[in-house]
Amino acid sequence: MSDDSSATELHASTEVGDVAKDSVLTSYRESIDNIDAALIHLLAERFKITQAVGVYKAQHDLPPADPAREDRQVARLRGLAVASHLDPEFSEKFLRFVIDEVIHHHERLREE
Repeated sequence: MSDDSSATELHASTEVGDVAKDSVLTSYRESIDNIDAALIHLLAERFKITQAVGVYKAQHDLPPADPAREDRQVARLRGLAVASHLDPEFSEKFLRFVIDEVIHHHERLREE
């Protein structure tokens, strides 16, 4: 076998491997895209409900934040994160971010 044919075979084999890797990577990315879309839809549903809670709180002169409930939720979701093999620190940061945004919305509703 000449050096040229070996190089051609190696190149062809690399291309096949790259295509296989690309299809696997594409499949992973499609799954990630679907999960991201589901997360957005779930967050939208969550914010619809928290918006209703904010209106209720404003109408009944309740405070925008409920630190005791927030702490219970954080503890509960940290436990779920551990059970799901997700970093509990990450899950808490994510939940705190969402809670802070909800409180901000509730404060705006209260001011209206």
